Amino acid sequence: MKCKTIHKKLIFFLEGDLPEAEMQKIKAHITGCADCEAFVREMKKTLAVVQMETPAQVTPWFYTRLKARMEKQEEAERQHAGFSIWEKVLQPVLFTIMLLAGVYTGIEIGKEATTGIPATDYANTEVVPYFNELKAEPLESFLME
Repeated sequence: MKCKTIHKKLIFFLEGDLPEAEMQKIKAHITGCADCEAFVREMKKTLAVVQMETPAQVTPWFYTRLKARMEKQEEAERQHAGFSIWEKVLQPVLFTIMLLAGVYTGIEIGKEATTGIPATDYANTEVVPYFNELKAEPLESFLME
């Protein structure tokens, strides 16, 4: 037998899962081949380490707790789905109403501030002098200086 064939069947050989004729052929090859004998020793050490490791103990209630947690999460997602109407429709509507109320309130406050001054007097005394600065000083005299 070739060494590659031995390496492929080595695990089955060590566990005793091969037919008796093949087991004898592999034993004969291992005793005659130093490389395969070293490989068998390393493989036995590796398997010994793996067998020494204790498997994780699964608690009997693990599945029950996991299932309960998953159901709780699904319930929370279903409850959150009910809020999609709030997020998609009602929240923008409420924001728009509040914005319009703020604009309306600002307009009303602005009306109250100017109600004491007549519109023509306000324009003549407050706004017009800023627009008519050129009458106070002609542009030519300003540029000539």
